[in-house]
Formats: sequence, C-alpha cells, structure tokens
Amino acid sequence: MKLLLIHSDYIEYEVKDKAIPNPEEVKLKKDRLEEALTVFTAVEKNDEKSPQQTVLETTEEIRKTAEQLKVKNIMLYPYAHLSSNLASPKKAQEILIEIEYELKNKNFNVKRSPFGWYKAFKISCKGHPLSELSREISPGGKEAESLKKERKLSSYWYILTEDGKLQDVGKFNFKGHENLKKFSFYEKEKSRATKQESPHVKLMQKLEIADYEPASDGGNMRFYPKGRFIKKLIEEYVTQRVVEYGGLEVETPIMYDMDHPTLSKYLQRFPARQYQIESDKRNFFLRFAACFGQFLMAHDATISYKDLPLKIYELTRYSFRREQSGELTGLRRLRAFTMPDVHAFTSDLDMAMDEFKVRFDLCLSVLKNIGIDNTDIEMALRTTKDFYGKNKDFIIDLVKKLGKPILIEMWDERIFYFILKFEFNFVDMSDRASALSTDQIDIENGERYDINFTDKDGKPKHPLILHCSPSGAIERVIYALLEKEAIKINKGQKPMFPMWLSPTQVRFVPVGSDFVKTCENFVDEFNKKSPFIHIRADIDDREESVSRKIRDAEKEWIPIIIVVGDKEKEGKTFTPRFRSESIGENNKSYSINELHDLVIKQVKDFPQHTLPLPLYLSKRPRFKG
Repeated sequence: MKLLLIHSDYIEYEVKDKAIPNPEEVKLKKDRLEEALTVFTAVEKNDEKSPQQTVLETTEEIRKTAEQLKVKNIMLYPYAHLSSNLASPKKAQEILIEIEYELKNKNFNVKRSPFGWYKAFKISCKGHPLSELSREISPGGKEAESLKKERKLSSYWYILTEDGKLQDVGKFNFKGHENLKKFSFYEKEKSRATKQESPHVKLMQKLEIADYEPASDGGNMRFYPKGRFIKKLIEEYVTQRVVEYGGLEVETPIMYDMDHPTLSKYLQRFPARQYQIESDKRNFFLRFAACFGQFLMAHDATISYKDLPLKIYELTRYSFRREQSGELTGLRRLRAFTMPDVHAFTSDLDMAMDEFKVRFDLCLSVLKNIGIDNTDIEMALRTTKDFYGKNKDFIIDLVKKLGKPILIEMWDERIFYFILKFEFNFVDMSDRASALSTDQIDIENGERYDINFTDKDGKPKHPLILHCSPSGAIERVIYALLEKEAIKINKGQKPMFPMWLSPTQVRFVPVGSDFVKTCENFVDEFNKKSPFIHIRADIDDREESVSRKIRDAEKEWIPIIIVVGDKEKEGKTFTPRFRSESIGENNKSYSINELHDLVIKQVKDFPQHTLPLPLYLSKRPRFKG
C-alpha cells in the first residue's frame, strides 16, 4: 500500500469518466471536504495476500498522522499513479471500503472519493513541515506486531466462577479445568490458522462421512450417504427443538443486493469475506447468516407488543463466508455451511434477558442430546464493564446453570452491535476451540432495519433482537462429535455415535449364506414391532469370514453386532456385542423384543428415518474415504 498524506485547507473533486470497465456507483459527482487529512492511496498486489492486515496497518498509520495533526476530517482518495504494481480493482475497492469503516469506528469524519473514475480535483496544502508525508505499508512487518499487541489490550479477560468470583485470567488457578485454560489462552491469542490436520479429518474419510471436493472452492465439502444422513438427522432434530420452543420457520434468499440501502453499510465492515456475484448488471453477495432475510421480513411485518417475543427461524442451507484459506480444515471451519438461526424480537431489555435464559437452557439441552455434554464444552461470555456491573447476578446464574467456571471478555465500552453474548466452545485434540451454540442481545439492528412493533401506548418502537444458533453450524457439530471420539480413541476407548445418529444401529452377521434369509426375517420383525419408529438394521452377506465381518462392523462403529447361526435361528435369542455398556450388557442373552426395546428407548425422542444404504452390504458401493 502506497500513501501520500496531505494536510489540506480543502480538497474537492468532480467525477469525469470511467477509468475501469465497472467502476463504483457514483452517489455524489462532486464533493468537498475542508480542514482535512487527504490520503491518496494505491492498493498493491502484495496487499491482496493479507487484506485484513493491510487494512489494520493502513488505518493505524492514518490514525496516528491525523491525531498528530489534530485533524478529524479524512478524505480517502484512490490514486493509482502512486504505484506500478496495483492490486485488482475489486480487491482494491474492498480494502479501501474496510479502511473507511475502521476509521469511522475511530470517530473520524471520513469521505471516500468513488473508485474507478477519472476525477478533476483541487487541493490546498497547508505547507508546514508535516503537511506532506509519504508512507509505504508492507503487511506483516514490525508495525503489524505492535498493532496486534494494541488490539489485545482493547479487551480484558477474566474467569468467573460459580460463587461469583471474578479473577484475571492470568491469576486463575486452572487445576481441574485444563480445557478452560487451553480455551482461554486460545481466545486471547486470536489466531485461527491451522497448523496441523485435525484428527477428525481422517475419521470423516475413513467412515465415509465427508471429504474435500477438489473441483470446488476450498471449504466446500462433499457428503457421502452416511454423512448426509447424519447431517439430515441433526438438522431435523435442531429444527424440531426450535419449533417446540416457538420458532416460526421461514425461508429466505441466499443472495442480496450489495447496494440495498439498509444492507450496504453493514456489508462495508468485511467485504473481503463475502462471496459476490453479478446478475443483470447488479452486484449481489451470498448471505453469511439468516439475519438479512429475517430482518427484512420483520421490517415488512405488522407486529404488536402482544406478539412478542416473536421468534423467527431458518435452517440456512447454505450460509457462505470466505474464510482465509489457512483457517480451513475438514468440517471445523468452512466457507459454505448449514446454520440453524433463530431470532427473537423483544420489547425491552427485561424481556430480552428473560428470553436469553430460556435459550441458554435450550442450547445446553440441544447439544447434550446430540452427544456434546457440559463436560465437553467451555463457555465464553462477552460484554461491557457497565453491563456486567449492573447485571452481575444474572450472569452468575448462567454460570451456575453450566456448573463450572467460564471465560469472560469485557470491554470498557461497547464496540459491537450486541451488549451480551455467550458461546459454547468445543476444545479439540489440537487444543483449538470452536464455537458451537451461541446467543446475543442486539440493541442496534432493530433501528438499523427500521423494524417496529406497536407498544401498549399505541406508539411504534424498535425491538431488541436476540441472535441464537442452538447448535452452531451443523457441519461443525459433526466435527465436534468426531473429535470427541478421537479423544476417546487416544485413551484406548471405543468410539461411537449416539444410537439415534448411527446410520446402522444393528448389524446382523450370518455365519454362512444359509442364514442370510434368517437375518432378513429378524430385520422384518424389528420393523413390524414399531412401524413409526425405525430401527436401522442391515445384513453383512459378503463372502467373508465371521471374524472379518465383526472387525469391519467395529471399524464402522456399529452399536450392536449380532452373529446369527443355528442357535439364534431356533431360539430367536441373541448374545449381542454392544459397543457401549450404556446400550446393553455384553455376554447376556436377549430376545428380539428385549433388543427392540433397548434400541427404542434410545431413539424414540429423535427424528426417524430408514436405513440410508442397501440392506445387504454386498450391494453397497464403496465411496472414496
């Protein structure tokens, strides 16, 4: 990035002709700014490699110069003539938009001349020793390190215990809370780059759940039949729970107009992380959450205070976010993901906090039933010092519900649109943390989107909005389940999915071809006993030894394996191999009815679907895994 900084009496310009085929839309053909720091900019090829770092370092350089000159007005002026090694117009514009946003966040009055146009301009330079400065920004240099340190100081980190003690994270005794320690220092570091492959990647491939798609963009996965089935079950379960909670299910578009008057200001925050497409000479972005569609829908709705809290829900398949390539690994962090997103519109802070507690319980329950227990997660809570001081008892009650200490990130003043946010995070074998469930109280977007409800006094008011994903991204839930089982494998324990998520729940292993039909009869008996609750049973009819079939079933994490021979055919009783003692007792005989009841007990409250693969293993294709 090349900069020419001029302390100006004034700068004025007039748009003339296009300099590139698709220049930025012009809102003002003429503009003027007085008593300003005029910043002529040239975004270079090297800046494309680290766009966020370029934004941060450039913003910091401009801030320091403006404060030194005691200037509050800044004109950002694209000026390609400063460099012969320019970035692409699209990337350059994105970077300049983010710089503008960051400077506005630092309370400067910022104007930016339109990108991609020839312009006539007049400028009056003040002529003192500091009035003309040139700078060159190289992302990743010493300044980047100092800037990282400064950003770390912008928030304070504490551990809050169940008895209400708030301690600095560096002074807390983490004995007995090793994962909290890993999570806390991972969060403080703020590094998301992947240094090694996660254990879940090999498991997802070996189990034929999912894999990378080399023909697509990074972070877009292919799901094999078993993986698609597991994903579908979790999607349906989360949706079922949200609907029971009162969520009104809707569907909204996956793309939105970049120039929509309400959306454009919000989009200017992180344009480099958006997928953008062009249609009918208009630019669109692919959504990265359900917020846009739900908020626009709420804007058009007629809402009374009697309707509140109003809960609108969508399972977004898909949301899109252009994560940095170094952050992508397996199912942990993707560029296309499935996100259950339920917003609650509330009348005031009291209602918002009451609803926050309800949804906190919902998140804990959803994760537990999917297979992620309280012991598997660490909680982060983010808020301001003022909110914490006024609502300490409310926050301590949340900690008591979780039953263990939490990490708190606290700011002197609010810097985001929310005043309170929690996340449940999973810490994997590589000591990296990933957010699953989350909720937040948003105090800005009701007004930003001009969403109104009619209050008791008949006057229109803007609601507070809660953003909640009861599970987090569905793909990341599968990642967490696989990583949890990888930890068990590392301890010498047997891995398995919860019974209701296992594609095959019962595997019949005939000792010879003469017993294949007998196994088929047993499968039919299972299905007849509960026509509305499916027990997913299959038959290994391959020409392999019994021991080989059992080993293969073990590798697939089949919960119940039943060998069928003369004894089982005549007596209709079995001595199953249970993968977990939580299912049944090994070395004990069970009848068809008893086995049926064992499975039904574990799956009856969850979504029901038939086997996603052919009944006979000999008929199944082998997917690359």
